Parts: sequence; C-alpha cells; structure tokens
Amino acid sequence: MAKQNYYDILGVAKSANKDEIKKAFYKLAGKHHPDKGGDEAKFKEMNEAYQTLSDEKKKKEYDMYGESFAGRSSGSSSQSQNGFGGFNPNDFQNMNFDFGDMGGFEDMFGDMFSGFGFDGFGGSPKQRRGRDISIDIEISFQESIFGVERNVLVNKLSSCSTCEGTGAKKESGTVTCTTCNGKGKVHEARRTFMGTVQTVRVCDVCDGAGKIPKEKCADCKGAGVKNSKEEIHVVIPAGINSGEMIRMAGAGEGIKNGLSGDMFIKVRVAGDRLWTREGYNLVMNHKIKLSDALLGAKHIIDGIDGKIDLDIPAGVAINEVIKITGRGVPNQNRGRGDAIIRLHIELPKKLSKKAKGFIEELKEEGL
Repeated sequence: MAKQNYYDILGVAKSANKDEIKKAFYKLAGKHHPDKGGDEAKFKEMNEAYQTLSDEKKKKEYDMYGESFAGRSSGSSSQSQNGFGGFNPNDFQNMNFDFGDMGGFEDMFGDMFSGFGFDGFGGSPKQRRGRDISIDIEISFQESIFGVERNVLVNKLSSCSTCEGTGAKKESGTVTCTTCNGKGKVHEARRTFMGTVQTVRVCDVCDGAGKIPKEKCADCKGAGVKNSKEEIHVVIPAGINSGEMIRMAGAGEGIKNGLSGDMFIKVRVAGDRLWTREGYNLVMNHKIKLSDALLGAKHIIDGIDGKIDLDIPAGVAINEVIKITGRGVPNQNRGRGDAIIRLHIELPKKLSKKAKGFIEELKEEGL
C-alpha cells in the first residue's frame, strides 16, 4: 500500500506556509496523541510529516523527490525522550496564528500555562498587583457642575511604614530564598495529554524577589503590607455625571514586591430643587402669571452659580423657552452650556367679579 502524502496527512495544501502547517499539526495532535487515547502509529506518521514540512530545507527536498524522501529524518525524532516525538512545546511561545476554528484549543493551552506567574504563550513574568478597591462618593448638584475636591478615609492594605514595604526588620537585611535559590521563580514539570511540559511560576515564598527577610518586621510579620486607614485626596472634575467612575492608579491595596492596585470611585450626584441637566445645558421650569405672559415682566431666579435676571417678553406662549447663554455646565472644548428656562403659565382657577369684568372686556376686544 502506497505511503500517504505528507500534505494529505496534515490536511494542508502544498502552498501552505509554516504557520498553517503548525496550526494543522497542533489541531491533529490534540486529537490523536497517544496520551489522549489516540493511535500511536498515526501520531508518529503525523509527526514525521510535520517535521519534514515545517523545515524549509526538508520541505524543498520532499517537494522535489516525493515519497523517496519520506522517513529520512524520522528516526531520531521518533526516539525523543520528552514524549512529543520531535515536537517541541516551547514552539508555542513563538506561534502567532488564529485558533478561532479549533474548538477551544487556545483555551486548553492557555489553562496549561496560566497560574504560574507567566502570561500564556509569551512566557514573560506577570507583574504582581494588589487588589483594586472601589468606593462611592455623593456630591451636590452644584459640585458636579463645577467640580470639587474631597479627602476620603479608606481602610485598606497599605505598604508597612515600619519596614517600608520590605517585610524585614530594620537593619537586619535579607538572605537568599532557598526555595528558588534567589531566582524568584520555580521550574516545575507538569504532565499533560501532550506529554511533559516544563512550566515556570513565581516563587510564593519570596514573591519573586529572590530574597527573604533575615528577620521579619514585627509590625507586618514579614508581609510588607498591613491593614491601615489612609486619607486619600480625590479630585472630582467639573461636569461629571451621576454614576460615572474615577480611576486613581496605584491608590488601591498594596502588595509586597509588586504594584499597588487601583481605586475606583463611583460618583453619585444629588438632585437639585430647581435645575436638571441635559448634556451641557441646565434646564428648569419657571411658573409665571397670566398677566406676566400678556404684558411681560422681569423676574429674578436662582441660577446654579448665582442670581439670573430673567426678562419675560409680552405675549409669550405656553411652554415657551428662554435661553440664557453661558450659564450651563462647563465644557472644556466650548466654554459653558446654556441655562434653559421653560415658562409655564399659571391660569387662575377662580376669578373675582372684578377680574371677570376685565376678562369680558378683553373678550369684546377680541383677545
């Protein structure tokens, strides 16, 4: 029986590039590896095809000589001691292709390498960070328009002031961590369906520093952080809306040999008895008498930042709007929005005899 073509074994076209060949092999490897109950002979055949087609020189020879080239370099690869038959799991660190059609294959390898202090396929150490914290602050409507500064008292894990976050007793110094031998990371062999995988994680004894306190700080017990109350200055910008979040980088909880987390402040804005907000405009409803609507009038109303002189022209209609330019919400790009006053004409429910007489006269005038 004729030996199957390498391209057919991997299910790729002859024009496939190196990444496409890798992708095809890893997809098949996850399905047919002997550790997953797959056929060992089939896996060796797949590996032989991959070793040939992934090597540019061997691929050219195979394309030139065809089946007579098969098996030339398969002997050494089939005797590899790592259980991968020439397939190097470290290749994952240099791969850059889309796993979208591989049924969760990316998640599978992501789980394999996660949890060891390193970022997935890249192999670079993760920067340890403290926890993020969140608080709520309520401000007045006026403060939301023009901004405000507040000092808030927060109970959180902060760097120990006694040892300055080192975890060591002052002047006692540090010694090399015996768990990681001063490297800050620990190598481990982990068995997976693809064979034995070497993984690296941050040392949990020295937290990646490679050194541990010779004598622990009595205040924080060597943790480098302790629970304490801290006053934090918060600047709330002008024009903020209720429900918006402010992020303060590094103001969260501290962690030994790492970065502090962030603080997120959710702002709640109290309502105003007169004004509401519509974008950068401030809006209010203002009641006027029928006589003011007919004859015009001058009113003084409470603005968000002081009094507003309101000129009501004669003959205004119901729900007519008067705009006061530049008395709204500050806008960094265009100054300030406007104050919008919606006029509501109050009609009397009862009329005196004298008032009725006047209305009758107006009626005769056609008004």
